[in-house]
Amino acid sequence: MADAPDSAGGGRGEPLPPGSTIGMLGGGQLGRMAALAAYPLGYRVHVYCPDADSPATQVTDRATIADYTDEAALSAFAQAVDVVTYEFENVPARTAEILAERVPLRPAPSVLAICQDRLEEKAFLRGAGVGATASAPVRSARELDAALDQIGRPAVLKTVRFGYDGKGQVTIGAETDAADAWAEMAGNAAEPVGILEGFVDFRLEISVIVARGADGELASYVPVENQHRNHVLDQTIAPARIDPDVADRAEAIARHIAEAIGLVGVMGVEMFVTVDDRILVNELAPRPHNSGHWTIDACPASQFEHFVRAVAGLPLAPTARHSDAVMKNLLGAEVEQWRDLLREPGARLHLYGKRDAKPGRKMGHVTRLTAPRG
Repeated sequence: MADAPDSAGGGRGEPLPPGSTIGMLGGGQLGRMAALAAYPLGYRVHVYCPDADSPATQVTDRATIADYTDEAALSAFAQAVDVVTYEFENVPARTAEILAERVPLRPAPSVLAICQDRLEEKAFLRGAGVGATASAPVRSARELDAALDQIGRPAVLKTVRFGYDGKGQVTIGAETDAADAWAEMAGNAAEPVGILEGFVDFRLEISVIVARGADGELASYVPVENQHRNHVLDQTIAPARIDPDVADRAEAIARHIAEAIGLVGVMGVEMFVTVDDRILVNELAPRPHNSGHWTIDACPASQFEHFVRAVAGLPLAPTARHSDAVMKNLLGAEVEQWRDLLREPGARLHLYGKRDAKPGRKMGHVTRLTAPRG
């Protein structure tokens, strides 16, 4: 096991030797694909999650099935692994604290705290000198009215924590009643806190996957273009159809953010490209990102391999691609296309092992490769 905690995520200790165990908080598809990337590098993966039949536990031989608030189970888990990471950012703060006291946690709890709170995230971006969407905190319907006067309509009201894939978000148009929007977002929360974000006149949405090692080494993939359907990512086009100078600026922004936040791991940086080619950062995800799945099939080293390398303290790999790609999420019943996709020449099918194909649920993805443009 590791000799001493490295919760700051910036230690320069020796790389984890083959045979070491990576602890993974979360059992979703990101953990599944990360585990599949860890085994060729000689590592074991121990998953901690509440679901015994999660996508990640299906491909690992070690799992702790317990609630994220079970302190005894967390302590035992920490003793059984050499480093801990996570495949989703909604990890309870106390969970991160317990683990960080006992074993290296990468990315660090400080990174987690910023990325799981939209107000903290916006404050970090401003402090880092990064352009971001206009926003204002709101704690009541009255404050929402004032924020709308400041930011204007249309706008989006979001929960500060725990929202993703359109959850916890309310679009406010010209005729929307602010009190109704506040009530919808607040739900039954005792002390609801929201953030109002202005609409951006954007040309397209892009993201950059960036990796940073424990020694500060950086690696990033080309920006990709993301197309959403009902607030859920539908497909990713790699590379994004943007001018080279815009692509260079986007990649530079992602690398700057990774350094400024002290990342050790992989991060997805979501951005808007405006009609006049400005770049505004929308959200940060301190783990592998859906828009990076194309790297599994189009690059010698995927985002998941970089995730493992960074967390384990290994050198990072080249991020060059051998193909362009379009990655299509299989949402809900779309997974029933699997037979046809297996027959399609050049289609790379990835299924996540989920049982129930609920509407909008990510059941798998398919990546189609083409020769690089240019």
